[in-house]
Amino acid sequence: AHNVKGILLLAPEGINGTICGQRQGIDNVVSFIRGIKGIGQGLSYKESFVSSNTLQQGPFYRMRVRLKKEIVTLGVDGADPLKTVGTYVDPKDWNKLISREDVVCIDTRNTYETQIGTFKGAVDPRTESFREFPNWVSSN
Repeated sequence: AHNVKGILLLAPEGINGTICGQRQGIDNVVSFIRGIKGIGQGLSYKESFVSSNTLQQGPFYRMRVRLKKEIVTLGVDGADPLKTVGTYVDPKDWNKLISREDVVCIDTRNTYETQIGTFKGAVDPRTESFREFPNWVSSN
């Protein structure tokens, strides 16, 4: 639709995804999503821009929309990220927060990602997927 390609994940807690296309196409998709009652009204999104040469080929071959039980698979019955939330930390305050003595930073990214880099002093649970994290918490 509108020559927009990418992937959108739809779950009870919201929408996540990445799409690529020309301005009008992206605007049409965002407008459509915002019109979905119950999930679209509070949509916030970020944009990145690429050269027209990159856009011609694009990083995606098609548009996919997937319905999922969870966007980030935790696999814990009753877990609701819309009801149980932490405290928002402004990005400019992040390094100060994780440097505090009374704060433990647990890097829940998978092994591949933590091998590329991690936060100084962070605990690495060495999980291959976020779904493994609840078991790590239970045993630690």
